[in-house]
Amino acid sequence: MSQTYLLLISNSTLHGSGYLDHCAEEIQSFLKNHSTVLFIAYARPGGISHDEYTKVAKDRFEKMGKNLHGIHEFKDKQQAISDHEAVFIGGGNTFVLLTMLYKNNLIEPLKNAVKDGMKYIGTSAGSNVACQSIKTTNDMPIMYPPSFNALGLVPFNINPHYIDPDPSTKHMGETREKRIQEFFVFNDIPVIGLREGAIIHCKNDSYTIKGKYGARVFTKNKEPIELKTEDAIDL
Repeated sequence: MSQTYLLLISNSTLHGSGYLDHCAEEIQSFLKNHSTVLFIAYARPGGISHDEYTKVAKDRFEKMGKNLHGIHEFKDKQQAISDHEAVFIGGGNTFVLLTMLYKNNLIEPLKNAVKDGMKYIGTSAGSNVACQSIKTTNDMPIMYPPSFNALGLVPFNINPHYIDPDPSTKHMGETREKRIQEFFVFNDIPVIGLREGAIIHCKNDSYTIKGKYGARVFTKNKEPIELKTEDAIDL
């Protein structure tokens, strides 16, 4: 029976460090037996091209001793998924990313590949689409995907780049916690508020907080639970 492995990272760049520097050790450990990675650049941060985004990722993965290829370079994208043992989906805009996954008919192939043992790494938007839906993303809906339902590889949603409420702020807008509570008015899926620098390591049905700064677990009609590095997520 195949095992399921995911590394869900809140952000690709931590303040004061370079691209993926803060999570490089986790990624290298996660991919220790894999040398090639399939990259999905569809989220396109800042509107850069797929080629430009892939080069950023390729250069960084080469420093980790890994060879990375962009899925957009392959004519048969479903076959590209089958030919790789690991996939990395980068951050950017979650609505754009999910729209493109649907457009290229990659939802089911990705789900099946991960369930068959393909290792999955996501940052920000790439972590969002691993979840049940993208309803807890922070991004603006600049594209309209056929559905908000995502890959459903984990039994929860993520709010990446989670920011704790600041009692001293004069800002009158909604906090991240308030937005998540609004989500629970219409939904009953646990939400992990994943702070900058935090990571969720997933192995089958076991979920552990890695990286820095921890996370908060939100469940409908319950008080949020604070988790620190190495804590298990008990759902």
